[in-house]
Amino acid sequence: MSINTRIARLATFALLAAAPVLTGAAHAQAPWPARTITIIVPGAPGGTTDIPARLIAQKLNRLLGQPVVVDNKPGSGGILGVQALLRTPADGYTLLLGNTGSHAINYSVYKQLPYKPQDFAALTDVISFPNVLVVNAQSPIKSVAELVAELKKKPGELSFASAGIGQTTHLTSELFTLRTATKAIHVPYRGATPATTSLLSGETSFMFDNLVQSLAQIRAGKLRALAVTSAQRLPSLPDVPTMAEAGVSDFVVTGWLGFFIAADTPRPVAAKLTDSLRQVLKDPEVVARFEDLGGIPGGQPQAAFAELVERDRARWAETIKASNVQLD
Repeated sequence: MSINTRIARLATFALLAAAPVLTGAAHAQAPWPARTITIIVPGAPGGTTDIPARLIAQKLNRLLGQPVVVDNKPGSGGILGVQALLRTPADGYTLLLGNTGSHAINYSVYKQLPYKPQDFAALTDVISFPNVLVVNAQSPIKSVAELVAELKKKPGELSFASAGIGQTTHLTSELFTLRTATKAIHVPYRGATPATTSLLSGETSFMFDNLVQSLAQIRAGKLRALAVTSAQRLPSLPDVPTMAEAGVSDFVVTGWLGFFIAADTPRPVAAKLTDSLRQVLKDPEVVARFEDLGGIPGGQPQAAFAELVERDRARWAETIKASNVQLD
């Protein structure tokens, strides 16, 4: 075999050996997004978190030209969904629709938590919703002042429902008893629907329910709204006072949903993802749908949302400590 033939063969072998490396490099440098994006929802299908996620997935698919799928991972106060995110590569193809519980409350309410704030980058809020203080429509209690008077008259006798220990529906009621120097019995349920049902059936006395959950029952005349926990009155309940108007100061409580990705996600990818989400959240159809749910549409800049998350984490830590709420 001639020297030239040997050289030619060696060159061919070298090119073949390098081909996978070159292909991998080209794939790594492919512009984002180049394939399916997954939104992890730490809740069940059809729930408060799932409904906004599916609408956003549909809009994001049209905007980015790639499939966007929703993957439901309910359980353990959002922990299962968070863990699912952290098991995926930090490449922007998996994001989590977190909430006040998973990214503000859990850090203080659980003794051991398999994640920490530094594991995530907050992108933007999706929707926020105040709680609403409600009683059964047949209850003789018609105002916040009357509820406080009844609680003081019968300390530790009235009960309040919640969607579970450590949920906003629980901690908002704990904050209420702290602010009003009253006592009540906490009755936790496995989710918002059975908690609301308990109030409708008369099993419990009052509840700080998610507005999205209880609005239909209020409009149907089955629940009576005493006050909302927002800073201003809501267009969906214009005749219902804020907690401040009802006589309880320093009581603005707003739950939220927001998108998070792994902290190590490349910044250009995180920036494009944030811009895309904010664009979707300004879509008139999305805004109208969220307002119809009784919520406030989101879309804050990344820094503003990150600040909100941190502020709520500190605020709920104080309430949890004062109420001695703790989960294993």
